[in-house]
Amino acid sequence: MSDQDKQPIPFTPDMALVPEVKGFFDEATNTISYVVKDPASKSCAIIDSVMDIDYAAGRISSESADKLIAYVEENGLQTEWILETHVHADHLSGAPYIQQKLGGKLGIGSGIIAVQDTFGKIFNEGTEFQRDGSQFDQLFDDGDTLTIGGMTAHILSTPGHTPACITIVMGNAAFVGDTLFMPDGGSARADFPGGDARQLFHSIRRVLSMPKDMRLFICHDYGPNGRDIRWETTVGAEREHNIHVNDSIDEDTFVKVREERDAGLAMPKLIMPSLQVNMRAGHVPKDEKGNPVLKVPVNGL
Repeated sequence: MSDQDKQPIPFTPDMALVPEVKGFFDEATNTISYVVKDPASKSCAIIDSVMDIDYAAGRISSESADKLIAYVEENGLQTEWILETHVHADHLSGAPYIQQKLGGKLGIGSGIIAVQDTFGKIFNEGTEFQRDGSQFDQLFDDGDTLTIGGMTAHILSTPGHTPACITIVMGNAAFVGDTLFMPDGGSARADFPGGDARQLFHSIRRVLSMPKDMRLFICHDYGPNGRDIRWETTVGAEREHNIHVNDSIDEDTFVKVREERDAGLAMPKLIMPSLQVNMRAGHVPKDEKGNPVLKVPVNGL
């Protein structure tokens, strides 16, 4: 039995449906956020938004999120969903700020509960921090769907980078978060608490079991070898050229390469504020007086 057959995708992609996708690159965190429009209406979803932070100064601002908001407003779009592909460790989510401006519901994979439990302990959060995902409007399981105008989006559970990772499939477009990078970038790290390289391999093979002309939109790009930043590829290109998980690379080889590479990686510069904020659906934690505050646990990661 092939890797793809172990966990087949629970839906048949509608490759005739072509959503309109606008990417926004945040240079400070190498993150790509997306506005995805239903081709038959003005309805849209926003995926993996960014809030800006000057960590040294302790200042949070909204320049990146404001670009998404401006695009939605200038094009007369109606925001129905603000979605996260996972709990990001390298940037703060702009979801609640955008929701306040544009409306829409916040959604993430149901694995958020495991992430909240793990990092609730690391950050020594009190009982007031709910570890049930209730900070979001909806939690998605594998095979769940949501609608954006007349367009159906399918949820594919793809853990391994984090327990909450999902791939969001809308017609011929799939938003893979950090599960995959561009072919010359490989794959996401799997050494954060709750991550697992072997699980990541199987999640990637699920994504790559979709039709070869499925468009894949990634969450980060770092321009390997000095090339221009890119964020759109295809299943076929990944299966043929991905440096970590092309069709000629087996599971054990991937796990060995991934774990060896992870062992030499530094922690993301914004992991401390990002995890505290993003496991709360983008809300900054507050102290007993109601003032926004961030913690730095020593030797916690």
